[in-house]
Amino acid sequence: MTEPTRPTPKPGVMDIEAYVPGKSAAPAGVARVHKLSSNENPLGPSPKAVEAVRAVAGRLEFYPDGSATKLREAIAEVHGLNPANIVCSNGSDEILGLLAQTYLSPGDESIFTEHGFLVYKIYITAAGATPVSVKETGERADVDAILAAVTPRTRIVFLANPNNPTGTYIPFEEVRRLHAALPGNVLLVLDAAYAEYVRRNDYEAGVELVSSAQNVVMTRTFSKVYGLGGARIGWMYGPAHIVDAINRMRGPFNVTATAIEAGAAAVRDRAHVETTVAHNAEWLAWLTTELAGLGLRVTPSVGNFLLIHFPAAKKHSAALADAYLTERGYILRRVGAYGFPNALRMTVGTEDANRGVVAALAEFLKT
Repeated sequence: MTEPTRPTPKPGVMDIEAYVPGKSAAPAGVARVHKLSSNENPLGPSPKAVEAVRAVAGRLEFYPDGSATKLREAIAEVHGLNPANIVCSNGSDEILGLLAQTYLSPGDESIFTEHGFLVYKIYITAAGATPVSVKETGERADVDAILAAVTPRTRIVFLANPNNPTGTYIPFEEVRRLHAALPGNVLLVLDAAYAEYVRRNDYEAGVELVSSAQNVVMTRTFSKVYGLGGARIGWMYGPAHIVDAINRMRGPFNVTATAIEAGAAAVRDRAHVETTVAHNAEWLAWLTTELAGLGLRVTPSVGNFLLIHFPAAKKHSAALADAYLTERGYILRRVGAYGFPNALRMTVGTEDANRGVVAALAEFLKT
């Protein structure tokens, strides 16, 4: 047997398809770029969050509080939670990865829906477990299909609600039905990254279910409604035994001092959140109507983005539309990796960006 000449990754690592973020640049010479590829807040962060970061900038020689106490207490205050049941993280992605590393082993299975967040499969595979993709119905999670995929090897079900990139959601009664039918040793992860944008009477992010169950957690992010994608802040609300396990797995200083201060200020600035949500509601509806008026199918969304489907005709494909828009400074997201080769995902942007995309697509469809 030949001795290896260099370190070799453990089995499965090189099978992972690396996550590719949305692009952020246009060709040289484009005067103004509107980045609409990453579901960021077009209004930016709360001015109070910006000021909080400035205030801590002169103390960066000190390690942050390893428990992120100030941030957990602010989140708990706003959402009416026990801070002891909250774990903060370097973006909600970190929490998702920690959950996979903590509860999945080689031979286990983990379920997600076919158009779900790409990092689920990455983290499942990285943990040595088997990813199980379940078909959706009408671009929406199908509880019966998820339950049919559960086996004795299932350990985690990841459910994005609302989902990215479709923007669809399932009513909370369906979430409860899913949970009720899962074995007690299966962890249900409710990824509620876009919860703040949803204004539907039959939607809940998952707080009540987490509070009453031992096998459910809810994850949230500051990257969307709070406009703090660059600060990388996420959090999990879960039962004490899961919080204890995740705290043993995470890094000792996984949330920076600037993130703690920015997050605590942002979550308490309810006026900024309300302004953001109102802007999104207005322009999400406008974009849906205008794009449909161009003859494009738009998946009904409750998030801060839209999934736009293009005609089968090659001359008006999503790839050509993407190139046409990019040349004019409008950067949308290709979503072929999510199972939509002929669609683009568009973040709800500023008024100028929204009107500009619609006008550009109107011209494109005439070509």
